[in-house]
This record gives sequence, structure tokens and C-alpha cells, in this order.
Amino acid sequence: MSLNPTSLGRAWIEAHIPHQGRMCLLDEVLTWDSLHIRCRSASHRLLDHPMRLHGRLGIACGIEYVAQAMAVHGAIGAERLGGGKARAEVGFLAGLRDVRMHAPRLDDIDSDLVCDVHRIAGDASSAIYSFSLNAGPRPLLSGRATVLLDAERRMTPGP
Repeated sequence: MSLNPTSLGRAWIEAHIPHQGRMCLLDEVLTWDSLHIRCRSASHRLLDHPMRLHGRLGIACGIEYVAQAMAVHGAIGAERLGGGKARAEVGFLAGLRDVRMHAPRLDDIDSDLVCDVHRIAGDASSAIYSFSLNAGPRPLLSGRATVLLDAERRMTPGP
């Protein structure tokens, strides 16, 4: 698959990150470059959202939205380096810093969610991102995250 702004919808995202079905929370990539990605989602309004608890989707669930945006950013980078054939390595969220929550929940937000993720630093084994989750001009969540890359190799016991 070659990278094309019109092809980076839900199907492309689901084909390139580990999250499948209803757990793939993002609907499309709006913009990206080597250090930044912006994604949109409307899934927070779904009554059968897989992360709802007692009919509500708490603001902390926004972390999963921005984490998936980070995964998509990694997938785009892998595909660009691999000539359209590579898949991003599996990573895991190792830490969060300076998280600010500006709303109690997501399910009562009428506007689509927009994730902005900026890669601040990193190498082949880890990355540090700043992130924000907004609904139009309204800030919902912000902070920084450390992601450990090549998680499958790190989690597999050696000989």
C-alpha cells in the first residue's frame, strides 16, 4: 500500500496497528509528517464503545486515542522506510507525564475528537511524544508519553 492522504482512513489504520474491530478507535489521519500526526475520531459517541463502563466513557480513555495515534505515526514511518511494504513494530506505552484532564468524560462530547501527537525525541528503541486531545477548540487531555518500541522482541524470552 502506498501512502496517500485519501487512503489513510479507518481501513488503512486497522491494517497497520494491532487494534482491530471496535478497539480501533481512530477514523482517519488528517495530516502527518516525520514528527507530527493529527487524527480524527467519532467513536467516543458509540453506545457500544468497548471502553465504556456503566454507560460512560471517562476522560482517561483519551489516553488510548492518543496512543493509537502514536502507533499510526510509527506505522506511517515504517511504511515510508519500507517502500510501502513494512509494518510498524509493536510498541507499548511505558510512561505518562504531565497529564492534564480538562473534562470528566468523552461520551458527552458532541464534536469529533482530534488527536495531535508530536514526536519530541527518540531512537530505534523508544520515543517520547507530547500529545493533546481536543474537541474543536476545546482541550480535553494533554501530556507526554514514553513509548518502548520493538516490544515483541523485548517481551520474548531469550534462549
